[in-house]
Amino acid sequence: SGAELVLDSPQLKDRLLPDAGRGERTTRRVQEMVRRKFQSGSLFKRGKRRKLWVARWWEDMIRPDNSLGRVRRSEVLGPVSEIPSQREARKLLEARLRPINQGTHRPQSTLHFEQFVRDHWEPGVLPLLKPSSAKWYGLLLRRHVLPFFGRMPLCEIQRKEVQTYLVGKRKAGCSSSHVHGLRTVLSKVLQTALEWGYVESNPVRGIRLGGYAPVREVVVLSPQQVQQLLAALPEPCRTIVLLLVLTGLRIGELLALRWKHVDLSRGVIRVQETVSANGCFGTPKTRSSKRDVPMSAPVIEALLSYQQRCDKYDAGTLLFTSRNRTPLNYTHLLARVLHPMCKRLGLPPATWHSFRHTHGTLLGEVGESLRTAQAILGHSDL
Repeated sequence: SGAELVLDSPQLKDRLLPDAGRGERTTRRVQEMVRRKFQSGSLFKRGKRRKLWVARWWEDMIRPDNSLGRVRRSEVLGPVSEIPSQREARKLLEARLRPINQGTHRPQSTLHFEQFVRDHWEPGVLPLLKPSSAKWYGLLLRRHVLPFFGRMPLCEIQRKEVQTYLVGKRKAGCSSSHVHGLRTVLSKVLQTALEWGYVESNPVRGIRLGGYAPVREVVVLSPQQVQQLLAALPEPCRTIVLLLVLTGLRIGELLALRWKHVDLSRGVIRVQETVSANGCFGTPKTRSSKRDVPMSAPVIEALLSYQQRCDKYDAGTLLFTSRNRTPLNYTHLLARVLHPMCKRLGLPPATWHSFRHTHGTLLGEVGESLRTAQAILGHSDL
């Protein structure tokens, strides 16, 4: 399918729409402004060896400046070998034109994908995402999505183009997690365009990419390896690793803990927030990640010992801070302390998430149910 983007409005006056096309209000205004006129369209055959039925008709469109215009649309109905008669082709065209002739068709926008991202999605949606997600989506858009889809009108991005693009990325050597990320950011942008009235559907929804393969092998340390590592690590990295192994917290959740979140008398840690590597605080990863985590006796003992070594603190003070009382940068801590120590001891290159996997493995070894492990780890599903 395609469109000849020769915008003309011989029967419609250019009239401005509300800013940004937000939802039902814009749709209602558009429908009121568009003159309903019956049209039959035109049919013709194209091609020499493989002949195709091609249909053409006029559609009302929304220009990039939010004024109404018309575009001449063309679409391949199918090969002549499968649609032998003009009558059958005409029936297909009538079905395609029915929403337009009945007045239920919503004009689509000719706004380019890049312009929508720059002018609407980035200022209106991106700041509402978690800092880590916003950074990742922005990177994917700049490096991969915009160079391919940037100059395409929103209404011209169809499922075929998206599927071809994602499969091509996979064949080019991108990991499955990277391709899944591209699909996610594309879907989020086009879903916003759908909700704001720029397109009629989200072509990314329902696209399947096959199995999801991890980028690298998950490292799970044995209890003996954990003890070896704890004996060699300096503070505060030692206490951080110990708490990660014994509680299963995510590193961002642990470094966002304040003393008011640690109830030593009841033996409970209340996970209320998380922090990114650059020090931005936010809500935990999922709704189920906001949880109470029980503390074992070794955890309480470790926290009491660590608390005695702290100089000054109150209820709102973070457990782990830099010299400037700012959150620790776990990326720097990983590269400067944990990885060099693992290499020196001859241990696998553990990451912060490795200790979360180690905790989950230990829960299974002591016979805890999957439901209990899900609650402690804060997983949204099993």
